[in-house]
Amino acid sequence: MEKRIFGRLDRQVGVIGLGAWQLGADWGQVSESDALDVLAAAVDAGVTFLDTADVYGDGRSEQLIGRFRRERPDAGLTVATKMGRRVPQTPAAYVLDNFRAWTDRSRANLGMDVLDLVQLHCPPTPVFHTDAVYDALDTLVAEERIAAYGVSVETTDEALAAIARPGVASVQIILNALRHKPIERVLPAAASAGVGIIARVPLASGLLSGRYDENTTFPSDDHRNYNRHGEAFDVGETFSGVDYETGLRAVRQLGALVPQGATMAQFALRWILDQPGVTVVIPGARNAEQARANVAAADLAPLSAEATDTVNAVYDELIRPQVHDRW
Repeated sequence: MEKRIFGRLDRQVGVIGLGAWQLGADWGQVSESDALDVLAAAVDAGVTFLDTADVYGDGRSEQLIGRFRRERPDAGLTVATKMGRRVPQTPAAYVLDNFRAWTDRSRANLGMDVLDLVQLHCPPTPVFHTDAVYDALDTLVAEERIAAYGVSVETTDEALAAIARPGVASVQIILNALRHKPIERVLPAAASAGVGIIARVPLASGLLSGRYDENTTFPSDDHRNYNRHGEAFDVGETFSGVDYETGLRAVRQLGALVPQGATMAQFALRWILDQPGVTVVIPGARNAEQARANVAAADLAPLSAEATDTVNAVYDELIRPQVHDRW
């Protein structure tokens, strides 16, 4: 698999990683054996970057990755986790003592003395502008609890604030064919600063898989059911903030662009990889077949100029009015 470099992390990773939110069983039930099968299939296919969080299954995702690491110690993995969403979301919570406690818990879950990369998990906006927060993160590096730190963000303004900080190694941001705004300023700024870009929600919560229609239903414990209007967390995390029916219309138009022998999901992942400044994209997978299919997107040729123009036109017509100014 093609590899790209996190400049400030000084580490190469395969361009297709694995997002492990679903391994926490927060998207409906995923058995332990299925979760381990997903990890094995992804790594065997060339994945070297795993993204998780302490809140995914309240630590279950981290624990499963930790078990997998023990079973495959020579896999050459970079594991990124996130912290901060297990407490009420107030800026006052983002202090050194909490950071130590949160990272110590993740270190135990993952079985790692030094965490490869820890990201603030979409914290309140004032956190991105607080000097003491970055001082505390620098202390975690000095204490060898973590090797590097980054941020996961909701908005482009939050991303730009983080990129301006010299210690930030990565920014994780929603980027997909239904969310284009980061292309304008965030990706160029990150490339100039040597900050890695982790593209999350790459398939818009599955919309860009092309497998859904008006009759698709989701379990009651799946955020695609209970968070469609932002009832539980930022609505931008569910279907990228696009209303479901509009998303289906857009995907049907994009479906005509998919090359023969490829899937809609692979086309959508290839579009992300074509954006200058992207380091790694982190699709999730509920089974081994999906994990292998995601990795195969890296083998597709870059999209033609005509296909790229059509993606932009669909975005401008259907999606831009809903989401572009919100995040």
